[in-house]
Amino acid sequence: MQKILIIDDEIDICLLLKRYLTKKGYETEYATDGSKGLDLLDSFKPDLVLSDFRLGKMDGAVMLTLIKEKYPNIPVIIMTGYSDIKIAINVMKLGAFDYLTKPLFPEEILHTIQRALETPAATAETTNVLPGEGLPVPAKAARQRNTKPQHGYIFGDSAVSQNLKKQIQLVAPTSYSVIIYGESGSGKEGVASEIHRLSNRAKQPFLAMDCGAISPQLAGSELFGHEKGAFTGAIEQKIGHFERANGGTLFLDEVSNLSYDVQVSLLRVVQERQLRRIGGSKQIDIDVRIIIASNEKLWDTSRNGKFREDLYHRFNEFSIDVPPLRERGPDIMMFAAYFLEQINAELGKNVAGFSQGVADLFGVYPWYGNLRELKNVLKRATLLCNSELIHSKHLPFEIVNHEKLLFTEISDQAQEQITPGAAIPTAVEHSKMPVSLKNAAIEAESEVILNALRQTNFNKSKAAELLNIDRKTLYNKIKYYNI
Repeated sequence: MQKILIIDDEIDICLLLKRYLTKKGYETEYATDGSKGLDLLDSFKPDLVLSDFRLGKMDGAVMLTLIKEKYPNIPVIIMTGYSDIKIAINVMKLGAFDYLTKPLFPEEILHTIQRALETPAATAETTNVLPGEGLPVPAKAARQRNTKPQHGYIFGDSAVSQNLKKQIQLVAPTSYSVIIYGESGSGKEGVASEIHRLSNRAKQPFLAMDCGAISPQLAGSELFGHEKGAFTGAIEQKIGHFERANGGTLFLDEVSNLSYDVQVSLLRVVQERQLRRIGGSKQIDIDVRIIIASNEKLWDTSRNGKFREDLYHRFNEFSIDVPPLRERGPDIMMFAAYFLEQINAELGKNVAGFSQGVADLFGVYPWYGNLRELKNVLKRATLLCNSELIHSKHLPFEIVNHEKLLFTEISDQAQEQITPGAAIPTAVEHSKMPVSLKNAAIEAESEVILNALRQTNFNKSKAAELLNIDRKTLYNKIKYYNI
């Protein structure tokens, strides 16, 4: 029977862990302070140590160092209620096998313990740091409990991520239709899939359809199906998404791209819970939960006639806003670690993590492509990486030089807007600007965008033309700067 030593200054935690691990077939002992834990280390001779980071007079880093000095081959798992990446980096560098944050989850604890005991002589990952790159961020240190989901969706520990999780858990068990708003690449389909997984339809089909990627002529056929000979090219019968998803969930991404005629048919199917294939006469009963997604507010698109208002009200039983990646800053390295594990498996590589320089760049880059952009960046970086860590030299030019490019672009645009003959700002006026170059660049760009909107009477299409950027980029920047 394998032995586990639990060290935690909270007796309740010790007793709960002892009871749980004993039921799972482990022999356990516990100590409520570091010195007692070290004594038990000699007498109990555990196969694994599960230690809290905060131990009163002795913190987890000191405890870990003392354990590794005497018994370097015993895996140590650190627990803490202080979710701090710096702590993770330190304990991993000192030799911890892994790092868990409180509140603890039984399945997570058991899985981590099993991995540690199956790994011979588990020691700290050795990492090489290039000059100027700072401390490394191993993938294990960046990964925390929500980063490696069992069911496919990535949840972080930031406040906005946890709020998103609560909304999903709230609406999933209901039969409500849901509208999911979010920028491109932010994970709207993942949210829809998670709602389906947590619903009472989980064992039934989940189908997704990108309405923006299908031609208007074929959208009706894709949704409702068609009979053989219904139109030119219909050489056989086709079952549509509604029938294929019967009993389950149908996710319609960018639903506002559907033509007016298809929207009329869609409203009728949703209301009557029946459909008729194109070219057919038979009415088919359906029971499908519909989740739709859009990167524009459907209330606005219904007001300007692009989306039927009655269809909007039919779907608007509950709405969820998926935050962009730049608003989930504390989670970025967690998502990066999750993607890195996937990409390592795909490429057959073993990149351990990221330099601190990369972590810093990821934290300030605005990620207009959100999670999709992050994953693509990591695919390229992992492919190029021939060392244990991904460094800034492996990243695209626009990420490494983001702030420099941003300031240059803003300076050029600001220069174009100076009226000929106008006075150049004096030194006194310059002194009022923020000291930080980044703050100055952000303030200047937001001002340029606001001026362009004013000049075009807040017509976003014309403002985008004036700024020489596409409309989507302008929308992202407006939201980013809260204009």
